[in-house]
Amino acid sequence: MRAIQGALSALIPACLLAVVPLKAAAAESSAETFYKGKAMTMIVPFSPGGYYDLGARLVARHIAGHIPGKPVVNTANQPSAGGIGLANRFAAGDSDGLTIGVLQRGLPQVALTGDPNIRFDPLKINWLGSVSAYATDAYVLAINATHPVKNAAQMRDPDLKLRIGANRSGSTNLTVALVVKEVLGLNYEIVRGYPGAADINLAQQRGEVDAQFADVSFFATNMRDWWENHKLTPVIQVGRRTRLPELPDVPMARELTKDPAQLALLDFAEMPFFMALPVAAPAGLPKDRADALKQAFRDMMTDQAFLDEAKKMNFVVDPIDGDAVLKIIKQAAKTPKDVIERFKKIIEQ
Repeated sequence: MRAIQGALSALIPACLLAVVPLKAAAAESSAETFYKGKAMTMIVPFSPGGYYDLGARLVARHIAGHIPGKPVVNTANQPSAGGIGLANRFAAGDSDGLTIGVLQRGLPQVALTGDPNIRFDPLKINWLGSVSAYATDAYVLAINATHPVKNAAQMRDPDLKLRIGANRSGSTNLTVALVVKEVLGLNYEIVRGYPGAADINLAQQRGEVDAQFADVSFFATNMRDWWENHKLTPVIQVGRRTRLPELPDVPMARELTKDPAQLALLDFAEMPFFMALPVAAPAGLPKDRADALKQAFRDMMTDQAFLDEAKKMNFVVDPIDGDAVLKIIKQAAKTPKDVIERFKKIIEQ
């Protein structure tokens, strides 16, 4: 009898271990059955040609091969107010799993302030991951080299007029422009309302605005000639704890103040950069499909074809998965209320 019991005990763990792969296989089979022969849509809530558009199209071209059933993934530009409409739509839920999209990285942060236009809980959306965690990038204020302002100190001079282009409410470039102006006491005019980054580029090249905040990778990709030929002067870095090695002489905003209250505000303001280009799916997906999409993003992160194309595009990629994105949002949710209230008042300007 004891021999029989011992044999059974030895078999039980092996049986339990076998259940896990079987469940995983069943889930994958279910997702594969659903996605096979289907067409998916990657929604970009911005105009073509900008950072989010380029990143979304890069993901769309490569994630399909990692989704069970290998559906076709088409890209659709549907510009909206900083992507708020798309985020609200994703929060309302979606039962089929045929729609994914890039969301403006600052939206989860704005949601934490209680903005009345936002009707979504950033903790409930299905985050697939982020194309960048900003390990090898920086957000910089780049000024036309023909402009007399060459450093942050000169932006305190009321006689030197500087116009900074920005998108609409909820956009990173507008939020950062408002916060940096407040924290460092700078003197510049923010020209807001551009529908996309490509529109600000044209405005800057035409001289309608003198500068803009954007990613180094964005300038290197979308204004490559200007960036490589020093037609732009980077003066401030944001979104990093240390200076980007490629810009050793450009100070970070946090280096230009010693005030703890200002630094706390910068900490909260910089949160979105650590999930710089998030890709999401709606809330309410069947678990097998949500899991399949998240795993597809993870698999794509190490896909050499994906990495090679990003390099060819001069598009900075240092991806993180959906769990890491969710962790960043949870940490931001712990920010003291007085800091969030101050941030809210600034971006409501």
